[in-house]
Amino acid sequence: MATLPLNDQQKIWRGLMRYWSKDQIGIGIIKSDLLAAVQAIDTFLDTNSTAINNAFPIEARTNLTTTQKAIIVAVVALVRWNPGFLSNILGSVD
Repeated sequence: MATLPLNDQQKIWRGLMRYWSKDQIGIGIIKSDLLAAVQAIDTFLDTNSTAINNAFPIEARTNLTTTQKAIIVAVVALVRWNPGFLSNILGSVD
């Protein structure tokens, strides 16, 4: 899979800016640096997609779709640093 089109990267960038500005959380970098960070992580995910796929146990690797694996990676990464995101993404979970 290739990196996201610039339009999609910019949607993520705008979404992050809106997310942080609604809570009035300063992030300590300027807008262009935030876009560069989004693009760098997108490139990292593209470059390391094989390693990420290989991190899944064989049953998951062979039976889950690429989209399902991407959702798992994204949710685990988000919840590691912001557990509140779990309820924002998946609803109430016990």
